[in-house]
Amino acid sequence: MNNDIAKVLISEEQLQAKVAELGAQISRDYEGKDLLLVSILKGSVVFMADLMRAITEPCSIDFMVVSSYGGANTTSTGLVKIVKDLDQDLSGKDVLIVEDILDTGVTLSHLVPMLKLRRPNSVRLCTILSKPSRRKVDIEPDYCGFEVPDEFVVGYGLDYDEKYRNLPYVGVLKPEVYSK
Repeated sequence: MNNDIAKVLISEEQLQAKVAELGAQISRDYEGKDLLLVSILKGSVVFMADLMRAITEPCSIDFMVVSSYGGANTTSTGLVKIVKDLDQDLSGKDVLIVEDILDTGVTLSHLVPMLKLRRPNSVRLCTILSKPSRRKVDIEPDYCGFEVPDEFVVGYGLDYDEKYRNLPYVGVLKPEVYSK
């Protein structure tokens, strides 16, 4: 698996330090609020697990599966589909969407307004990675770990064809792996 990685972009240590920093900031910002972390599966599960442990304020969690990618596709289709919706009522809650990567922004530009219709106090966005050069819509994270270049990244929850999610770092996948 490591032989498929061209280079390590963000080390395990860098990820841990950034998650601690984000957790501290979120804890300050949401002090005394009814915080609900919404993990967008599958990619954000690793980040979500680490982030929720770094937040010192009480919070609840829920999960959604939203897709604009399909199978081994490496680019967004632009079509957004909710595969699994939330179990919790959002009324009166402060919702923080936890995402692995903000790429084109298409998925989240559809998701955020949809969640706002459910009458939460607020809806904000936290992503561990952002690719601003690929943005197709006007959306930016409220909390961002790292900006990354326009390369195919895997690890720390991000996959290619359901592989590489378990890498403890973020790496750049060799082009020959996904261009077969």
